[in-house]
Amino acid sequence: MKAPTKRQTEVLDFLKSFLSSHKYPPTIREVAGHFGISVKGAYDHVKALEKKGLIACDNNRSRAIEIINQPSDSENDQVQVPLLGHVAAGMPLFAEENNEGTLSLPAAMVGKGQVFALRIEGDSMTGAGIFDGDIAVFAQQSQVENGQIVVAMVDEAVTLKRFYKEKNRIRLQAENPAYPPLYTADVRILGRLVTLIRSY
Repeated sequence: MKAPTKRQTEVLDFLKSFLSSHKYPPTIREVAGHFGISVKGAYDHVKALEKKGLIACDNNRSRAIEIINQPSDSENDQVQVPLLGHVAAGMPLFAEENNEGTLSLPAAMVGKGQVFALRIEGDSMTGAGIFDGDIAVFAQQSQVENGQIVVAMVDEAVTLKRFYKEKNRIRLQAENPAYPPLYTADVRILGRLVTLIRSY
């Protein structure tokens, strides 16, 4: 089966993004309006995508375009993950100056939602198998559960620790007996560890 043309791919991407934001598919007229082409042109692109098995249409109903998931494609889906480097104390983690580029990782490895990566410096988490020089990938979130490994901001410094909520404070626990736990009432959770990358 022939791959979709560049314009067909653009139409397919538009159908997906429309569906994801509206929860229903666009009409042929809306496809035409988006691309500034005739209704007949839009219809031809949609029919071509249907022939290639990428979408299914019900000609008897309006808004009846359905995206057919391509398992082989989704396995190959890559997510662009910003690598924010080693973060200097006082500099916001997501500041542009921290961005060292992006990593292209399989979507299956990092899951859905906003993710970012940090280069690990230090040995405070060796007990959890996290070593100096590793790249840790985090889901960007502010709510986490006890025992999860998080990247947190305490007193303007960014740290990687295991999170525990106690009665009236937070305990950030290192995974190395050489480092005492950090107790604080004022912590900002920036993300939860989802995967680790190590180069040998």
